[in-house]
Amino acid sequence: MEKEQGSDRRKFILDMARGVGIAALGGFVWSAFIDEAKASQLLLRPPGALKENDFLRTCIKCGLCVEACPYDTLMLARPGDHRPLGTPFFLPRDVPCYMCPDIPCVPVCPSGALDKKSVSTEGHLNIKSAQMGLAVVDQESCIAFWGIQCDACYRACPILGEAITIEYSKNERTGKHAFMVPIVHSGACTGCGLCEHACVTQKASIHILPREVAMGKAGNHYIKGWDKKDEKRLENAKEIKTTTEISKKSAVDSLNSGMKDLY
Repeated sequence: MEKEQGSDRRKFILDMARGVGIAALGGFVWSAFIDEAKASQLLLRPPGALKENDFLRTCIKCGLCVEACPYDTLMLARPGDHRPLGTPFFLPRDVPCYMCPDIPCVPVCPSGALDKKSVSTEGHLNIKSAQMGLAVVDQESCIAFWGIQCDACYRACPILGEAITIEYSKNERTGKHAFMVPIVHSGACTGCGLCEHACVTQKASIHILPREVAMGKAGNHYIKGWDKKDEKRLENAKEIKTTTEISKKSAVDSLNSGMKDLY
């Protein structure tokens, strides 16, 4: 009887230990998954990458795009990186995309995770059509916004005068100097990161972020009246009337009722 009780006790302890181990492992795996999911939203992918969710479903983690990059810009996420394991990404502050005209990382992709058509114009590869991300300037730390002359990001931009322009304005603080501040244009910026790489501040004052994170969205109900193409959206527009208790009354009656409440 004593032997049986001792055996049952050992079995109980072992089962408890296994349960704790499995729970700890599950928590670790879940924590790693959450970290990867959060990090994935801020990762910069190679040129031609599909939208993040589609990219993660399509990428087979073969590493061919990394091997094809002549500048060692692209890296594969490793265990402990807190990024989706085996997927390609780049850190522009360390090594930006150097905008290869032949975009060697894209044609070698066997799965279509890097879409050749999205970086082509009239059937020919065109790196200027890439949308890896968007440059965003931190005006608080950018020394150009302090009044110190700096155009490092502007000069580093491979699409000079289009993706980043310099805007001049008078420096009212000194009265005799000018502000020369960088302005990023989303329609031309490819997100290559050469500007972030070149930034002279200790921590870059211009960052490349995924376009979905960096850009807002005005909504289809706003129309650019000065843009003829955008104004065409009004051609088939229909009026929508919203009725409220106030709108049921005439304007005069609404004003009069409001005045009555004051007295």
